[in-house]
Order: sequence, then structure tokens, then C-alpha cells
Amino acid sequence: MRRQRLIAGLVLTLGTVVLLSQNVITATSQVAVVDNTSLQQKMLVGYQGWFATPGDGSRVNNWSHWLKGNAPNQTPLVDMWPDLREYDADELFSTPLTLPGGSPAKAFSSFKEKTVLRHFRWMQEAGIDGALLQRFVRSIQDPRFFDFRNQVTRNVIKGAETYGRVFAMEYDLSIQDAELLKKDWMFLVDTLKVTASSRYLRHKGRPLLAIWGIGLKDRNGTAAQAQDLIDWFRTTAPEKYRASIMGGVPEGWRNGTNSAQSGADWAKVYRSLDIISPWAVGRFADNAGADRFKQNFIVPDLLETNRLGIGYMPVVFPGFSWKNLKNGPVNQIPRRGGRFYWNQVYNAISSGATMIKTAMFDEIDEGTAIFKISEGKATAPVEFPMVNLDADGEKLPSDWYLRVAGAGTKMLKQEIALTKDLPLRP
Repeated sequence: MRRQRLIAGLVLTLGTVVLLSQNVITATSQVAVVDNTSLQQKMLVGYQGWFATPGDGSRVNNWSHWLKGNAPNQTPLVDMWPDLREYDADELFSTPLTLPGGSPAKAFSSFKEKTVLRHFRWMQEAGIDGALLQRFVRSIQDPRFFDFRNQVTRNVIKGAETYGRVFAMEYDLSIQDAELLKKDWMFLVDTLKVTASSRYLRHKGRPLLAIWGIGLKDRNGTAAQAQDLIDWFRTTAPEKYRASIMGGVPEGWRNGTNSAQSGADWAKVYRSLDIISPWAVGRFADNAGADRFKQNFIVPDLLETNRLGIGYMPVVFPGFSWKNLKNGPVNQIPRRGGRFYWNQVYNAISSGATMIKTAMFDEIDEGTAIFKISEGKATAPVEFPMVNLDADGEKLPSDWYLRVAGAGTKMLKQEIALTKDLPLRP
């Protein structure tokens, strides 16, 4: 994909300063470097990076996050299929599923450096600032997945450095695994040297670390345990391990509701964070619901975080479906050609948000992916239902949601006017 930049002026690139005039196309060799010193005016995407395949060279050696069950009765875990036309032959692996013409449906592996670099190139081409790389506390206890996730982390570091994006780690939390989480963070800092990368995102002078699940009902642990973990990262850990902490929290964080144990103790925990990021995926299913969420949560949340002097990062998502993963309805939350997603971006910015998280870049298991996915049935497996880009009766190019996210990033940075209407056409 090539993207026209309708701007004029100087753009700082990796090793080059390029003078741009209107309608000049930016080549991928001239990569604009995203500022890594602050979350302010950043659009970040969640990056799962959890897809493995047999034969990909990893110790996992199975269809992790692609298929469940045993051959020949394997069924998909995903509700979307990626558009694979740009991938090279050595990145693709034949699944037991078939395309309409009878050929095998192929899949990629996040273990492959080339694949992850391509994803970061797409972020750069779209103008998305970078990614929060997900890391799952429980899975890293398995040596196979520990090795796999480490390679994915190396791939993300290289992708961000190659294409001038930023990245930060985001743990999916189980409170009872707090000591494992601390140990793993020290490994990431000392061995993988994530924070030594020129592309690791910082905020308020320290590396940013996101911890998702603080206080959510399906995450075990007490408020005291959560507070101890936050305090360790912010004040009691050796200096090189300290970080600015963004918490993925319940939407009712202001009064401690929707937490594992409701009440004042949890409300205090949330207010000790550096950045609050309430989870919103599935909390509403249409624009009217999103507008209510804005009034009931985003607007008063920003009043409170501004009063406290801490950051606030709303979560937006393009749609939702997990028929194959959880046997829910197909296309449970329709995307409406990007208008559902855009309305959320508008709501966040018009409320005063200065940073946004998009869930997610590559989450095809729950149908929230914005990367390049199948445009229609011709390029998706035939055996099971898939939500293709034409699911709502609109013909859209596979990179459509990258384009929409890129436009949202521009609106966040005030490079285009604030508008409630999606300013793009297919």
C-alpha cells in the first residue's frame, strides 16, 4: 500500500531529512520517526503476536490461536481470515481448511521476523504511531511459549526500529502471578533489553509498562496485592526496572465498581496509576451505545484524571465477533464500514482525550482486527463462518481499517479537523 501525505514541510526520517510538497508519496525507505518520549497524541494498537503454526521453527509447533481440536477434526478459533496476498511463500503454512477453489487456506506465524516487520510497515504506511505488545503471564510459564513470545518481542523491536514506530510491553495480568511478572520484566529489561531500544515508548521520563486486568472481575487478587505490584514498578524496584504504569481497568474505576471486590480500596488503587485505560470492548454495540458510554464514562473520567494529574487512554474497537472461539453470534457487533469505530475515536477526542488505544491490530479471534483481512468469501475458508470486510454489505479494500485508524491518528494530532463523520471513502 502506498499512502499520499497531503502535507508540506520537513519530515524527520531514519537517517534522512526529506522535503515534502503536496501529494508527494512517502517511500518506505523514508520513515518518519514517531516521538518516543510521551504517550501524548499517540494512537497505539494492541498487538497480540500470538499466532503459531506447525513448521514455523518454533517449539510451539501447532496451530496456536488458529485452530482447536485434533486432525482431521480441527476447527478454527478465528472469526476473520487475513489477507495474505502480500506475504511471501516462506511465511505461509497450509491449514486443513480450504478456500472456495479447493486450495488450502494458508496462515502466517508471528514467530517469523519478516511477518512482524510487514505488520509494522503497515502501521508506518497508515500513520499509526505504534503498538502495545501483549505478554501473557500464564503462558510464559511454559518454556515453549516463553521462547515463542521472546522471539515475537525481538521481531517487534526490529519492526519498530525499522519503521520508526514506538512500542511498549503490556502484560495480561493475573494478580497471583505478581512475582512471576516482576521476574519476567527484569528478564525483558536485562536480557532482551527492550527498554534499551530507541523505539521503546517512555512517559514522564520512564519506560511505559501497561498492565491489563487490574481489578477486573475475572482476574483474581486483592486490592492490596494490586497496590503492591504498582508500587514496586513505580517506587520500590531497583531504578532500572521502574516504569510509568498504565492500568487496563474496569470502566467503573472511579468508584471501584466492576472490580473483583468493589469499594474504596480499589478506587485508591486506580488513582495510584500513571495512566488509566478503561476496557471498552463489548460494552456497547452501536453508535447510540458508544455515545452513552462517552457521557457516562469518558467525560467524567477525564474530569477526574485531569484533577488527579494522571493520563487517560480510552479504548476503541472496530467491531466484535467470536462465533468460532466462543460460539457467539456471527458478526455480533457490526463494523458498519468503519463508522462504528470512527464514532468512538471522535467521542474520545471531542471529550478531550489526548491518547487512544485501538483494540486490536491482529485480534482475529474476537473479530477486532484492523490489519489487512479478507475482503470477501473468495479468500476465506469455506467450512466455517467468517466475518469478511463485506459482511455488512459494503465493498471495502483489505487495508480499510488501517486507513481509518490512520485518519483517526491524524485527527488526534489535530492534523485534520475534528469531525463526527468518517472522512474517507473506499
